[in-house]
Amino acid sequence: MTQTPARAWALIPLLFFLVVFLGSGLYFSAVGAEFAFYQIKAPVVAVVAIVLSFLLARQSFHHSVERLLVGVGHPNIILMCLVFLLAGAFASVSKSIGSVDATVQFGLQIMPASWVLPALFLISAFIATAMGTSMGTIAATAPIAVGFAEATSLSLPLSLGAVVGGAMLGDNLSMISDTTIAATRSQGVSLKDKFRVNVWIALPAALATVVLLALLGDGEHTVPSESVSYWRVMPYLLVFALALSGMNVLAVLVIGIVTAGLTGVILSPEYGLVDVNGAIYQGFESMFEIMLLSMLIGGLSQLMNDQGGTRWLIERIHALTRWLKLSSQRAGEIGIALLVVTANLFVANNTVSIVLCGEMAKEIAAEYGVDPRRSASVMDIFSCVVQGLIPYGAQVLLACSIASLSPLSLIGAIHYCWALGLAALLAIAFDRPRLKARHPARSI
Repeated sequence: MTQTPARAWALIPLLFFLVVFLGSGLYFSAVGAEFAFYQIKAPVVAVVAIVLSFLLARQSFHHSVERLLVGVGHPNIILMCLVFLLAGAFASVSKSIGSVDATVQFGLQIMPASWVLPALFLISAFIATAMGTSMGTIAATAPIAVGFAEATSLSLPLSLGAVVGGAMLGDNLSMISDTTIAATRSQGVSLKDKFRVNVWIALPAALATVVLLALLGDGEHTVPSESVSYWRVMPYLLVFALALSGMNVLAVLVIGIVTAGLTGVILSPEYGLVDVNGAIYQGFESMFEIMLLSMLIGGLSQLMNDQGGTRWLIERIHALTRWLKLSSQRAGEIGIALLVVTANLFVANNTVSIVLCGEMAKEIAAEYGVDPRRSASVMDIFSCVVQGLIPYGAQVLLACSIASLSPLSLIGAIHYCWALGLAALLAIAFDRPRLKARHPARSI
């Protein structure tokens, strides 16, 4: 099959979407509009960008439609949409039966209010490490973060930022995360070798985040004293337990929805199956915009890739590594970082960006003498940083949809991702951690 030539113009539609989406959000934020990023509906802008891609394409309209459908129907996109729907349903049913309020009160009874933020961060990190997915973690814990923020004087963006940051930490370090598997496979290293490099960079960032969140969460908090209905806490305890067991995220959410619905029916005579049905559908409706946007962006990214846009980006980054006046290894690692960062900005999916850049990153690593264990770690870390901070990424959109919050107000509060990016740059600058000579390794 002939390889598509690199073409810069293929990036224009996605650039158009980013400029309009971010530009309008920043404008409405500046004029003080509520829900600034929702004034201009992102899915509509994405449709215009797709039409622009069709007009620029050097292929038939029929072929463009087929490739769009391939991107929209990609397994990663469909899985993401199912997570959105089930997460919205679980959050809606749990809230309707009082489970969120009961869980918040239970949490405030066993920990000081000043430790809510570090606890949200660590719990999210633990769950994401066990589940191997940041999306499932955010779906399970974001409603609790919202409840804590409402029950105390804590900032809502700080509470959600702790959850998203913890979810990205766990996803980055998990042995069963798709990003970890993609990075190690592409570089030909084992999971444990990549983990050993990764943890020495991620751990200092995590510790700094815990300290910062403890300081930001310290102060006077008004916490209403209410009795706790422990049975209403059960759906969340079950979801956490199943998540930690490593069960598939879709199964976890379905069981959570059923458990929450049955709990409401048993404990409240006036709460029936019709109410459960309505709450589930209300949850579905709350996720419609983010689900539609994810599908359209998936299709647009596929068109950009088919038309040579992604290849053009990768080649430009590769050329940049040759220009950098740095030591060979540092130039290579910075080139790999820029490669995955740029790809992630355009495709808005950390796993896809690693897959797209894997072979080129391997070439850069070989050319500049970068240990494959470090190249795998650099790819995973910087994809995690970008994915946790872009306002149109699935993780940020999911958290903001649950909390009815503007993405722009959240990304500044995801302290772990900022700390991880800084720690990774310092690790490159000072060549840390130092690695022993690598024995021939088997990729997983």
